[in-house]
Amino acid sequence: MAPITAEHHHRSTTKSSNKAFKTRHASKSALKERSKGKVESFERGARKTPHQQVMSKIDRRNHAKQLRQNKLGERREEGSVFAGRDGAPRIVVVVPLCADVQGEDVVKSLNESVDAEEQTEQTGSLRVEVPRFKQRVQYLTPARELFASLDACRLADFVLFVLSAEQEVDELGEQMLRCIESQGVSTVLTGVHNLETVEPAKRRPDVLKSLKSYITHFFASQEKVHDLSSRQDCSNVMRSLCTTVPKGIRWREVRSWMLLDDVQWEEAGPVVTGTVRGRGLKADRLVQVGEWGDFQIDKIVAAPLESKNKRVKTDEMAVDAAQGEQILEQPSEAQDDLAELAPEEATMDDDMTMPAASLAPSDRKAVMLDDHHYFHDDRDDLELPKRVPKGTSKYQAAWYLDDLSDDSDMEDVEDGPEGDMDFDGLSVAAGPADGHFEDMDMREPTEAGAPSEYPQSEMFPDAAPEEEAEQIAAYRKQRKDEAEDDREFPDEIELHPHVNARERLARYRGLKSLRTSQWDTEEDKPYEPEEWSRLLEIADYKSAKDRVLKDALTGGVKAGTRVTIHLRIDPGQGGHLQALPQPTALFSLLKHEHKHTSVNASINLSSDYPGPLKSKEQLLLQCGPRRLLISPLFSQAGNTPNDVHKFDRYVHPGRTAVATFIGPVIWGSVPCLYFKRPVAAQQPASDAIEDLAQSMQQQTDGLQRPSGGNSSTGLELIGTGTSLPPSTNRIVAKRIILTGHPYKIHKKLVTVRYMFFHNEDVEFFRALQLWTKRGRSGFIKETLGTHGYFKATFDGKVNPLDAVAVSLYKRVWPRRAKAWRAGVVDDVVEGEEEAPELVDVPAVE
Repeated sequence: MAPITAEHHHRSTTKSSNKAFKTRHASKSALKERSKGKVESFERGARKTPHQQVMSKIDRRNHAKQLRQNKLGERREEGSVFAGRDGAPRIVVVVPLCADVQGEDVVKSLNESVDAEEQTEQTGSLRVEVPRFKQRVQYLTPARELFASLDACRLADFVLFVLSAEQEVDELGEQMLRCIESQGVSTVLTGVHNLETVEPAKRRPDVLKSLKSYITHFFASQEKVHDLSSRQDCSNVMRSLCTTVPKGIRWREVRSWMLLDDVQWEEAGPVVTGTVRGRGLKADRLVQVGEWGDFQIDKIVAAPLESKNKRVKTDEMAVDAAQGEQILEQPSEAQDDLAELAPEEATMDDDMTMPAASLAPSDRKAVMLDDHHYFHDDRDDLELPKRVPKGTSKYQAAWYLDDLSDDSDMEDVEDGPEGDMDFDGLSVAAGPADGHFEDMDMREPTEAGAPSEYPQSEMFPDAAPEEEAEQIAAYRKQRKDEAEDDREFPDEIELHPHVNARERLARYRGLKSLRTSQWDTEEDKPYEPEEWSRLLEIADYKSAKDRVLKDALTGGVKAGTRVTIHLRIDPGQGGHLQALPQPTALFSLLKHEHKHTSVNASINLSSDYPGPLKSKEQLLLQCGPRRLLISPLFSQAGNTPNDVHKFDRYVHPGRTAVATFIGPVIWGSVPCLYFKRPVAAQQPASDAIEDLAQSMQQQTDGLQRPSGGNSSTGLELIGTGTSLPPSTNRIVAKRIILTGHPYKIHKKLVTVRYMFFHNEDVEFFRALQLWTKRGRSGFIKETLGTHGYFKATFDGKVNPLDAVAVSLYKRVWPRRAKAWRAGVVDDVVEGEEEAPELVDVPAVE
């Protein structure tokens, strides 16, 4: 028997233990980070327990399966409104972008590709049933006009843009394309018409490639341009229209809406019929019916389509048919009313408890700086600072008696905290370290027996009025010439020498910082609009919006139900509404959306606009389902700690601003479109509103007129934007800049002229801080002569070519907008116009 061999192994004496490798977790940097309290990656996130930290493979698969099932459930719910032969029709809008494209020909080609027979036909609307896909499709072929296409695309599940193989997209077609893209659009498809006419045939792929490059500039998701002259491509388009779940429009899907199939009149009022889309339709909410306006709902009645093959299987359905109507929902006691403003009784009670303004404008003896008035009392009652030797500290000055001395080695010392020179409410910035602010006495500059530090104040020559007027004219002519090259003061104004600045600028105040200084709103109450206190105030916009949107998710008549809505109107309103064109759409308003407040919306002025857009200029705003005539205030965008924003007289091309006006509440971020008459075609103000109404009235019934025309609205899209949270606390402050000329300069002491023309004006505004365009700051020291000259001290030497300025602010109030209705012309602004511009002489803009 062979011997058993032992397993071979190395001797233990030959083994050596090497030093362990230092991983990154054991390096110095890792240990340093760990000592700082670094949280490892497995400890981050929402996982808390060890079991959650180490999820098994089965759990991960199960989690992914649940997400997939939830997504499929959402898709089925979105597409359930179209399910079955009794489902809602898929609304398809055919938009021809070229003049030689006919919408009816495109619809005919699509129907022939799937052998669909026309079921019902209306002017501008065609409904067909597609047996192959068991779906119903409703085509809208609006007139080739801007607002007719916009109205149709707001209702569309699918938008089919049709290009031409022979003609390029004209100006109107591109304007329609940009506006439809800006207002929000659902699923988009693109086709080309008359491609078979392109010869030779090998050029057709290049034409399709060129058209695809053009349309992807606006809609990057377009993968193909379909040839509508090919039966196969038309069949593919119909397959996409009948099987794809439309993505919808975000601002539209949070509310209920419908395309109106029929509009009738009964004794009680108008009755509209259509299929509910979006959220559930509630009888307690108001509805906007086209250009007719907002209405309350009287009742919602079922209106199913008649079907020859449908049998009545239950006695209950027979009873409902015998009764003639099946009421689905009626309003409750919590139904929204049509009041735009709060009741006057409530505001009167609130006003009784609110404090009045601190001072009337006529009683003010000095300008207001932030929330403090200055020099309310007479100057004789002011406590003057003590005269003490130079170098005396504030503690030592307290031991000196009130014995005045004319010694030039004496200086003025005021009581107050160290480093803060506070004199009767006037906060003066501390001077530089060299102590150049030496003579801060507020008494008259030329006092008998008391020579001042600067003897030129006593020797000041007071010029004759005629000579002074000539100097002013020469100086301003020089300033206008310089303004051609340098426009650094867009808010600068110039006062006339005979104008009393105290009265002309009574509403203006000073601010230490436009961004951080608090604005005293009590001072503005005498000037606020009459309806301002009755506007809707939203304390917490985000929470209120979440509650309103959450309330719209549940209840109401389910989407996909065909209903008849009885509207409630005033007894004498029926004849007026019947004279207007019939509406084509109905949108349910969210809660409080009929009430008025201070509305804010961003505006991005198009870079193609030829010039700046002036504030308060009349514009047409389309925001979601609404069209409003507005004259907005423009202000700077962004958030500030004090909610004060600078008023912009102009919005320049390519810039962004915030447009503010009084109008109905808009919940959420809704796209805004701004329209205006072309600059070259502008007319006098007396004819502007009338021509605007006529041009828009011609296309209000665009869905009821056959397409093929090439008419324009006479309006151009000048800008786009988005609705912002409304707020009555947002202060729009108009800034003006008064500038002066540094007449004499002695180091940091400057004699300034041409800012004011009366000594009383200098005393009134002396609390304000002066500044120069080269970055110096200072304060008024004393008045000189009788023509408004004054001395000022600055924090550094002032350049002779510099300009001294002071900023003043006043609150401006937005104007009330009007909902546009076809055939009805209303003034955009209610109440009196604002006071004319302060400038008597054209200023440097």
